[in-house]
Order: sequence, then C-alpha cells, then structure tokens
Amino acid sequence: QVQLVESGGGLVQAGGSLRLSCVASGRTLSMYRMGWFRQAPGKERESVASISWTAGIASYADSVKGRFTISRDNYKNTVYVQMNSLKPEDTAVYYCAADVTGMTARYWGQGTQVTVSS
Repeated sequence: QVQLVESGGGLVQAGGSLRLSCVASGRTLSMYRMGWFRQAPGKERESVASISWTAGIASYADSVKGRFTISRDNYKNTVYVQMNSLKPEDTAVYYCAADVTGMTARYWGQGTQVTVSS
C-alpha cells in the first residue's frame, strides 16, 4: 500500500507560480512511476505530468509543457510539480498519484485545490 499526501495548493493570479508537493510512504516507491493529475469542474481527469523514481524521466501534457516541471527527491520520498505562468484554465483539483500507467494510477492522494484568477 502507498499513502500520498499533497500540499501547496491555493489561490494565485494569472501569471503567478505555485509548487505542489506530494509526500509518499509505504511500499518500495522506486518501483513506481509517479504523477500529477488534475480535474476541473465538469471535466474529465487529465494527466499533467509523470516521472520515474529512478531515471527521473519526465513526461508532460501538451497544455503544460514549458510551464510545469515535475521533479522528485528520492531521499524525502517527495514528488513536486513547479507550476509557472499559471492560467485560469489551470484551475482544478490536483492529485498526486503512484504507479502511473498512461491516464490512470493505482494509488491516489486526496487532492489539493489550485485556483488561478484572471
């Protein structure tokens, strides 16, 4: 079992930045690909970014490329997503996930709200 706890969400103006953190605990995390997903009201959940624990190879949704950066700290068992140049359309609940495969994952955090005002 893996437990995930997100933090760092909040309200920010368009053009601003936020950094989300996800502390993971439980099973051997190096086995898993970690990721961030988001879901806006009335929309389907979408993958934002993902990264492997070991090689650190990251992938991003086209909508956030060049603005978001995912990273991980293996010693702290923490995954981050640095979000810059935020837009109102980035407003959503952001979820940390472990054992990511494509558009889904086995383990999920509780979510943290990000609101970008125009």
